[in-house]
Amino acid sequence: MPNRVAPNLLSWATDIEQGTIEQAARAARLPFVPGHVALMPDAHVGLGATVGSVIPTQGAIIPSAVGVDIGCGMVATETTLTAADLPDSLDALMPLVERSIPAGVGKGHDDPAIDDALDAIGHPHTELSTKQRNTTACQFGTLGSGNHFVEVCLDERDRVWTVLHSGSRGIGNQLATRHIAEAKKLMARYFITLEDPDLAYLVQGTPEFTGYIRDMLWAQQYAMASRARMDTVLSDALFSVVGTGERVRTINCHHNFTQQERHHGKDMWITRKGAIKADAGDHGVIPGSMGTRSYIVRGLGNPSSYNSCSHGAGRRMSRAEARRRLSAESLAEAMAGRTWNADRATALVDEHPEAYKPIDQVMEDQRDLVEVEHTLRQVFNYKG
Repeated sequence: MPNRVAPNLLSWATDIEQGTIEQAARAARLPFVPGHVALMPDAHVGLGATVGSVIPTQGAIIPSAVGVDIGCGMVATETTLTAADLPDSLDALMPLVERSIPAGVGKGHDDPAIDDALDAIGHPHTELSTKQRNTTACQFGTLGSGNHFVEVCLDERDRVWTVLHSGSRGIGNQLATRHIAEAKKLMARYFITLEDPDLAYLVQGTPEFTGYIRDMLWAQQYAMASRARMDTVLSDALFSVVGTGERVRTINCHHNFTQQERHHGKDMWITRKGAIKADAGDHGVIPGSMGTRSYIVRGLGNPSSYNSCSHGAGRRMSRAEARRRLSAESLAEAMAGRTWNADRATALVDEHPEAYKPIDQVMEDQRDLVEVEHTLRQVFNYKG
């Protein structure tokens, strides 16, 4: 159940830093926020807006609240496979995934094929350069870096799932960065002073607002279609290693996005920065950190959270702090018994499970937001 941690600010988090509350409170004080800001159990400090926050607005949108990875989210597919179908080791899967789903900063396909799914998305509002168009094509169906990952998991029935986390790659970042800078310029032009300059906003009805919405919606489509493509590639690779298998169902959901919704009798823009839409019956994917559990959930439609839930475990250490305090050796211990990028352990220390909040506590904190349908445990993990 939520606590009112500041005026106009509700929090579902039992583990939350004061700095996170103070940052979210600044967003809650904006004059175009018609109701409370909701903090999910995984909330932590972000750039401008808090990661794990749900912000309702009327007549304006904050581009940095959506963030630079527009449309980032999760896709999970249940398969017909069971644990008994899997080989003793999934080592043979790793090179297939590395080759077909490039990962890392700026990485893409060397020779991208013509893709009908990409063509169907069309083009963003902002005119792209030739280099940007090429990058957009090359990075479609690729993972990215940071906390983006590919997993193969088993649920409580020993049914096999594929799970994947990614966003809109370089083009989403570039479009978002452009609109965030434009919003800041508008604040300066109209002598608008904000508590945090990163909360610069665009006013509905202006060309700048319309342009951002069109680019943002395009990037969300790009991210979702890119996840769908990787999900197909991943399950096909798994089935080739196992020698059999079919897809049963797929859940593909954003957790960095905004859209118009009606809540508490008002039409609003609901921006979820690190949060999943969890209306009654909505299915979502909530991943834990490396080596921990993930969850397939069904939304309960809690109006106090604007029908939302957490998007993951949520960081409790910055990446720099994690690299200072944690070790590759302890990460290897946490990942024992799984196929993973063990040769990159040193580079992956900032993704150590101890750098994140305990996912079990996060799930306990949001029992009034979602119900757990399946609990997943990792047997294969590939990081960007």
